[in-house]
Amino acid sequence: MVTMIRIRSRDGLERVKIENPNNTTIADLKTLIENQLGVPISNQILSKDQNLLLAKTLDDRIRFTDMSNTQTLVSSLGIGHGSIVFLAYEGVRFVAGPAVTPAGSFGRKMTMDDLIAKQMRISRQESPHCEAVSFDRDAANVFQHYVNETLAFAVKRGGFMYGTLSEEGKVEVDFIYEPPQQGTEDRLVLVRDPEEENLVEAIAIGMGMRRVGFIFTQTISQSKVDYTMSNSEVAQAAELHGESGLKEWVTALVKLEVNEDGAADVHFEAFQLSDMCVRLFKEGWFESESEGGEEVDPKVSRMKKDVVVGGKDTKEVDNDFFLVVVKILDHQGPLSTSFPIENRIETVTLKALKTHLDRSKSLPFVKRISDFHLLLLVARFLDVRADVPALAECVQLQSEVPEGYQLLIESLASSS
Repeated sequence: MVTMIRIRSRDGLERVKIENPNNTTIADLKTLIENQLGVPISNQILSKDQNLLLAKTLDDRIRFTDMSNTQTLVSSLGIGHGSIVFLAYEGVRFVAGPAVTPAGSFGRKMTMDDLIAKQMRISRQESPHCEAVSFDRDAANVFQHYVNETLAFAVKRGGFMYGTLSEEGKVEVDFIYEPPQQGTEDRLVLVRDPEEENLVEAIAIGMGMRRVGFIFTQTISQSKVDYTMSNSEVAQAAELHGESGLKEWVTALVKLEVNEDGAADVHFEAFQLSDMCVRLFKEGWFESESEGGEEVDPKVSRMKKDVVVGGKDTKEVDNDFFLVVVKILDHQGPLSTSFPIENRIETVTLKALKTHLDRSKSLPFVKRISDFHLLLLVARFLDVRADVPALAECVQLQSEVPEGYQLLIESLASSS
């Protein structure tokens, strides 16, 4: 049985063919990588940990020892067909690109578009603008729990991440707003509601936060395919990144992965779209599905005109060229996440507000309302320019809530 292992390095995602996976050792895998990808065995460091690609020095890389024993069978590490192994190496190598399209005096006549494309060279961005992204544990958990337990990863789901940005470029995500949306097995359509988003922004401003990224899920069917992000996912992420105007903007991906015991674990990955990717999208280089006509491999993004990748002219760019890995951390943020989430299957009503307040009677009032999703419901009954930021600021400072706001919230709960 032939097995394909995916190898991700600084050059993108490549594939190595293994003829006899059950008897293949790490030493054998390194030999196959040398023969098929051209990376000398002596230069290779392998790991199942994606943070290997974030290591800056050789000393940092050699600390990844999970695949250092060359006699270990790869199957014993849970590595099988479709698994991803991360590769770091010293030196340079030639990565084969697509066939050359003749141009200039020895081929077809060059047009102005050709000349522009000659300047549009796509290379890999080595470092993200974002040092790391840290997720509030509860916010991340309620998002993944819903897509895992309720949606069973059968349809896609997405949300906007809100939090803070440090001077060092670290992004902290403290809550996730889930806009109205329609998810299918391979598509996610955000049905943007400007009025609701204005309320979300007012809450964020009051709490000293801002929109810092986009999070979405991949479905079970996508776990069987050979890409990190599909072309439609890259296009959507690039559009939202460009809309934000934030260079540290993070795109997070949640999916199921099979662990060593054969069970499925929920897995988070974080990326930034490269500066070049965002630029290409904003300037209209990406070809939409409706424009192309012919079916395109989802692991590549098709451009309207030729670009230069690896010294070759092409219209198809491997999506991994556009992805820059971001380190993931976690923290315990200032907000709770016990209130029902907006825009899910069950509509959130004022009855939920009454239930929530009744359950938390022993806490100070500001603690009882320190939940973004509760604030979003209450904000619909307040002035978006004055009252919403003021109430949110009380939550940020954990200060006493003015009596007028408290009476209004309790009145709303009692009216359910």
